[in-house]
Amino acid sequence: MPAAMEFLRTPDERFDGLPGWGFAPRWLTALPGAAGLRMHYIDEGRDTGGGTALCLHGNPSWGYLYRSMVPVFVAAGMRVVAPDLIGFGRSDKPVDEAAHRFVWHRDLLRAFVEELDLRDITLVCQDWAGLLGLTLPMAMPQRFSRLLVMNTTLATGEALTEGFRQWRDYSSRTPDLEVGRMIARGKPEMTPGEIAAYDAPFPDARHKAALRAFPNLVPDSPQAEGAALSREALAWWRDRFEGSAFMAIGQRDPVLGEPTMRALHANLRGCAPPLVVPQAGHFVPEWGEPIARAALASFGLTGGAGRQ
Repeated sequence: MPAAMEFLRTPDERFDGLPGWGFAPRWLTALPGAAGLRMHYIDEGRDTGGGTALCLHGNPSWGYLYRSMVPVFVAAGMRVVAPDLIGFGRSDKPVDEAAHRFVWHRDLLRAFVEELDLRDITLVCQDWAGLLGLTLPMAMPQRFSRLLVMNTTLATGEALTEGFRQWRDYSSRTPDLEVGRMIARGKPEMTPGEIAAYDAPFPDARHKAALRAFPNLVPDSPQAEGAALSREALAWWRDRFEGSAFMAIGQRDPVLGEPTMRALHANLRGCAPPLVVPQAGHFVPEWGEPIARAALASFGLTGGAGRQ
């Protein structure tokens, strides 16, 4: 990445009064490899025996996706950290789509974990948070203890699903994606305020370079950037992972639905039987409170008492 790049910063006032999102903003302003860009995150609760829940979002969402899970994890005695990827949420947004690369974003997440010195991590991931986040524990296994995974995959360079191809084609034809409206299509009961919260990071199309870039970053051949890394990660989860894992499947997801998740489950060593959520679409954390409680029960973490 260049030493500096043109970027946009969403005005802070766009994030005022978002429903269910009363968490204090924090920023890393000198993250190694970030080319001077500011990365936003929230840091709630404290570890009283439950470790740290590292909640990673995908495209085109941001940390707001985890608003119903954060209080559950905090009540269970966990510290909860949820960053916004560069280009999303309250983080800075490069104007050039070419600034976004698979390995760059993965390396930024690794640097983020190291910078905050996160330990005893429960990795919570969905969508791109899995494509990127599932490659992290093999690089720092001493930091990761548990996994809560929802509608995602590891992009190993194999043939893309038809559902994903359709999404990528739609994204390429839609340079100014209506984020809130799109997410609400999968959950009609979302309120106007929640829909607006998903739109908050993106005042106009110039702020949406990451949204346009990410679908084309998914490795679609064995030689594509990130494919070899993802194959290595898949083998690590299958053969070497020694922690606890829990999976929730949004059954109404047309892009990364139950067949994709069942295939991933078969490669997660020691993963508990998956929780199928029939009403959930792609953005599974929108149904997050009962999922978080089920995962905590599977991990043996309850209430504020921490480990049982």
